Amino acid sequence: MHAVVREATYGPDKPIYKTQEFHEFQELHARRRGYRGTVVVDAGDGRFLTLTLWETAEDMSAAREALGPVVQRLLDPLMTTPSRLVGTGQVVVNDLAEIQRG
Repeated sequence: MHAVVREATYGPDKPIYKTQEFHEFQELHARRRGYRGTVVVDAGDGRFLTLTLWETAEDMSAAREALGPVVQRLLDPLMTTPSRLVGTGQVVVNDLAEIQRG
């Protein structure tokens, strides 16, 4: 499994996860081959950290390429600064599924 971690800052007027644009993006995101889920953390002051999980590095790269224009259309206009790629890489520990089943 592979992951992408991003940081993005949005205007304080409405949390990004409550917008129609975010829900549309998530729906398109979730349809991509290899998509395994997203965790969004509200870090305060309009700043959000996003962890997106992909089955393979190829799935991750293909999604980034295909969804770039979607991000530009839906999310970029809502950001107060450009998003920042924190990093990508292989997932070495993942106990989320175990916790959810428990």
